[in-house]
Formats: sequence, structure tokens, C-alpha cells
Amino acid sequence: MLSTAHHADVVIVGAGLAGLSAAHRLISAGLTVSVLDAASRVGGRTATEDVDGFRLDRIGQLLNTSYPELRRTPGLSGAELRMFQPGVLVHSEGRLHRTAEPRTGDAGHGRWGSAPASRGVGGALTRARALASAPRPLDQARLGAALGRLADTSTTRLLARPERAALEALANRGLPARTVNRFLRPLLSALLLDPDLSTSSRAADLALRGFARGRTCVPAGGAATLAERLAEALPPGTVRTGVRVRDASISRVVTDELGELSCRALVVATGARAAAELLPGLRVPPFHQVTVLHHTAPAPPPQAGRALVLDADRTGPVSHSAVMSEVDPSRAPHGRVLISSTVLGDPPDDLDRRARGQLAALYGTATDDWELLAVHHDPEAVPAMPPPHDLRRPVRLLAGLYVCGDHRDTSTAQGALYSGRRAAHAILRDLGMQPGYGTVALKAAA
Repeated sequence: MLSTAHHADVVIVGAGLAGLSAAHRLISAGLTVSVLDAASRVGGRTATEDVDGFRLDRIGQLLNTSYPELRRTPGLSGAELRMFQPGVLVHSEGRLHRTAEPRTGDAGHGRWGSAPASRGVGGALTRARALASAPRPLDQARLGAALGRLADTSTTRLLARPERAALEALANRGLPARTVNRFLRPLLSALLLDPDLSTSSRAADLALRGFARGRTCVPAGGAATLAERLAEALPPGTVRTGVRVRDASISRVVTDELGELSCRALVVATGARAAAELLPGLRVPPFHQVTVLHHTAPAPPPQAGRALVLDADRTGPVSHSAVMSEVDPSRAPHGRVLISSTVLGDPPDDLDRRARGQLAALYGTATDDWELLAVHHDPEAVPAMPPPHDLRRPVRLLAGLYVCGDHRDTSTAQGALYSGRRAAHAILRDLGMQPGYGTVALKAAA
């Protein structure tokens, strides 16, 4: 008989959100699973670095309370989130426009689940008024109507729309150019991490619909906490980090550290490039590069609060920024300030100097005394989704061989989690087992 230490029904290569999501569903169905990752910690690209008590995200993707997989994925029950205040702050025409005030009693934190996301025309109109704070009632009405229609559009109908680049689609929605350039373009760039909005309009519509339905948020303690929670909820010994896979097939995996493991099915849940190295011939998409700068300051910038700050004027390299110690106090030592700023595209050589000048204008305060804590640059941070883009790329390559990750779905945490669920269900069907469906009861914030 094979030792359980060297055999599993399913071996998953990659301990990111996709692989861990698949592991939970397979184990729940009664299969034995081994998750292997070459890194020293789980999470993949959703990594968080600890620097002198500061929790610093390496990519800093934004989440939304409307993501259904955050409620459906086993293991995420009780995961804490921190919400940005409703709406955004937009720097446009040399001024910072406050687009919304926090709701009464909004503490800005909680857990997934019980509070329903704002949906439909009512919730969308609230966000429309937040976005269109300038005294132009007609612009507000048009934007509110557009967001209301989008919030109530089913995924099936949304994916049936003609596909084009997101920027082109925005220009053909019947909205004033001022509304598009001042609000929607910088907002979508931040949500998609795509500076030129070359993303498929269908993926952009999904992101904008999520904004209209839910609240923008981040996990408490950093992006890595979602993967850490998923890994901790698995049976002991399921996840093994620091294990490099050098050869893999449907029936076996060869590693440098553990030798050979036999299996009945293999799931490759790494990033797209690493997956193509294990599975030659797998398409590698283009990527959006992302740089995140983390600063600490003597005091929080005035009037910023928990807002997401966008630069519609594009006066410098920073796309968006936030005082993360206000949004999520657990990311900074007590009494310290953390400002995290995201740069999209190729960063300039004098990045910190140019970013400081831009941030001084965005926040309306001097930045000379800010201390740079870290700069994280990832040239392959987010798989690009140019049109035509298959939002549901196959996860089953053949019986016994599967691949999942945000490069098989949408380039978001939602996409990664959902692709893992799709891969698990494909395995169970191939093994003659019935996938289980359901929604995890999760607690959420207002």
C-alpha cells in the first residue's frame, strides 16, 4: 500500500487563492489533497510583507463586498474586512473633490456576510451622487441611470453584450465626456489595475457593476490574510510550502524536497507563466505591471479619512492612493500612519520623487518629511484581459489534468476563487462524484 505521505487523490501545485479554494471543495467531498508551493508562505502574488510592524501589500488589489465567492468559499467564514468610505476622492482640474461622506454609524469594518450589499437602482443612485458631486444634476441623473441599469443586469446578459476595449465602451455609453474622464476612467483603472483601459469591456462592466452593488474594501491585516485563513482551515499537513515541483503528470508529481508523490489527478494552480512551465503549450497572457509605494508620515493627511483617492488629472505616476492606517488600523503600529499608493504601468526612474510631488497635490499637504517604507514592483502583477477575452477559460485540460487561477477567469480575487471552484467541480465530475453547491454563512459589516 502507498504511504499517505507520498500519495493523495489530488495534488495541487500552488497555494494561492485558486489552489486553496479547490482544496477546500475537494476535501469536503471526501478526497485526500496535498497542496504544494515553492514559496515559504501561502498566497502567491497576494503577498503581504511585515516591515517594522507595518503590513505592506505587494500588489494591493481592491476587493468588493459584492464578490459572491467571498461568501461561498469554505474557510473564509469570519474573515475580517475593512471598507473604504462610500464613494471616492477625485483630484481633478487641480482640486480634490470629496464625493461622499461616511454613513451614520459606519465603523468601516466587519466580516463577510450578513449586511446586504447595496443593489439595484437605489444603491447605484447613491454611488452616482457620490461620484458626481459637482453641481451638475443632469450628469448625476445620467450616471445614476447608467449605474442603476448595470447593477440590475444579470451576468448572462452582461456577457452577451458586444465586446470592445473598456475605454472605447465608456465613450459609447451616452455619458458626458466630463463624467467619463473625471470619474469612470480613473475609477476603472484602479479597479482593474489597467492604466489604459485596454481590458475587455465585459470584464470592465463586471468590475463597475460590483462597485455599483457593493462596497470597496480590503482584508484586515493585508491581502495575504485571505490565503492564510484558507490554509489554516485545511487539515494539518495538507499545505506544504517550500516544496518545488520539477516534474508533474496526471499520476505523479516529482519534487526536490519530498521526492515523488502519486495521485489520481493534478491541478496546476500557479500563476500563468509558472503553469506554462509545468504544462508546455499553455497560453501565457500579457500582464499589467504594478508598483506599490508605502510611506509613513508624522500625521495623517488632512481630510483624507478612509477614502480611496484617485487622480483624474494623471499629473504623475500614481493612479490611486489611500491612508491605509485609517482604512485598516491593523496594517500599522499603534499611532503610526501608513499611506499606500499604486503606480500602474512602467514606473519612472525617479519614482519616489515624482510620487511625492503628486501625492502632495492629491492630499494637500507637504510630503518632504514622509518616510519611504518599501517599494514593491511586479512586472506580472495582473494578467491582462484584452478583447476578445474568455471570462471562463477551460480549467479541465483532460481527465486528470486541470489548471486554475485568475488567468483562467477574471484577474481578481473573485476570479481566482471561482476558477478554483470550477476546477474542483470538474475533478469531482470526472471521478463520478456530485459537486456540492451552497453559500457559506458569513458575517459582514455595514
